[in-house]
Amino acid sequence: MAREPGFDTLAIHAGAQPDPATGARITPIYQSTAFVFDDVDHAASLFGLQAFGNIYTRITNPTTAVLEERVAALEGGTAALAAASGHAAQLLIMHALMQPGDEFVAARKLYGGSINQFGQSFKSFDWHVKWAEGQTPADFEAQITAKTKAIFIESLANPGGVVMDINGIAEVARKHHIPLIVDNTMATPYLCRPIEHGADIVVESATKFLGGHGNSMGGIIVDGGTFDWGKDDRFPILTEPRPEYADMVLYETFGNFAFAIACRVLGLRDLGPAISPFNAFQIITGIETLGLRMQRHCDNAQKVAEYLDGHDKVDWVSYAGLPNDPHHKLQQHYMPKGAGSVFSFGLKGGYQAGIDLVSNLEIFSHLANLGDTRSLIIHPASTTHRQLDVEQQKAAGAGPDVVRISIGIEDADDLIADLDQAMKQLK
Repeated sequence: MAREPGFDTLAIHAGAQPDPATGARITPIYQSTAFVFDDVDHAASLFGLQAFGNIYTRITNPTTAVLEERVAALEGGTAALAAASGHAAQLLIMHALMQPGDEFVAARKLYGGSINQFGQSFKSFDWHVKWAEGQTPADFEAQITAKTKAIFIESLANPGGVVMDINGIAEVARKHHIPLIVDNTMATPYLCRPIEHGADIVVESATKFLGGHGNSMGGIIVDGGTFDWGKDDRFPILTEPRPEYADMVLYETFGNFAFAIACRVLGLRDLGPAISPFNAFQIITGIETLGLRMQRHCDNAQKVAEYLDGHDKVDWVSYAGLPNDPHHKLQQHYMPKGAGSVFSFGLKGGYQAGIDLVSNLEIFSHLANLGDTRSLIIHPASTTHRQLDVEQQKAAGAGPDVVRISIGIEDADDLIADLDQAMKQLK
């Protein structure tokens, strides 16, 4: 039996071959909107889903296909679909699962943009979120009704660095025959592979650590191939005949990658949030160093968290890598290589101290992103979470005193020195 490639080997080689036309070793950027058919029969087979191939870059593209195959391999899924952003990927997932009037259960500890998308924008589709007020499996089960079509969590929550009990929540999802969707943006498959812990669908903002250099937008959906769509009639997009494809039933035709197909040929095709080939190329290149970068991110973050944890102007630090953190045991179980790059801490000076701190830093960049090689910082209450009221901010782990930090791969001593000089300026 051939050896199973390791993570770093897959990060460089999965999905890619030398270009057959030129021999180029790097995946080319196929900057083409459309692709020539061999003949009329070939075109008909592509449009009818009887054959795989390229028609139009909104649906498929050779550069994007390498990105999709690589992330599917790294996450341990059966297939993947790239989209224009993480938000676009979440829209495509829900489009394949939800009907008007349906509900899904989501963790309160989420990225502020996801909270707004779920709680506000999705109302236009008549899709409704029910929030799990705590983090235990029982908290999620308490919100499930006959209308529930999914559970959504982050493996490593943004901005608080909270590690979720994926196994326990997956058991609840299986009990009620609904898919578990895990946003793995913060952990990446280097730290955590949610499908191995019971997730059915993984979503990531490829804009963050996968690309890793803050230069390209993208989102990824990974089909775990684990959910039995044909068990009942609750997911009609997958189980009912599709008139646009000669009454094909997607789950019967495509089996354990039917969900990824549905997101592509029904969602991406008609809603249109396609990633550009150039962005796909940039993210592919970033993934090649994902393992190296993530380990450095984690090592640096551990040192910075320990520094902040002992600072007299810091009230608390929420980083699962600290032994006294309430999520430390879960981190050791789900993410033994490290607790990630992003975490939050609270300043004793409150809201104004948070604004002053981010204004006084020199190496850290004050911006609304994370997962960059550069260290980044933001005060969520005045930026990413400002659309929420104070109670909602606190529930999301982004209260007035909270500062979110994304530790890059610079020298850790330089980062600590920058924080120290900024802290000294606080009143």
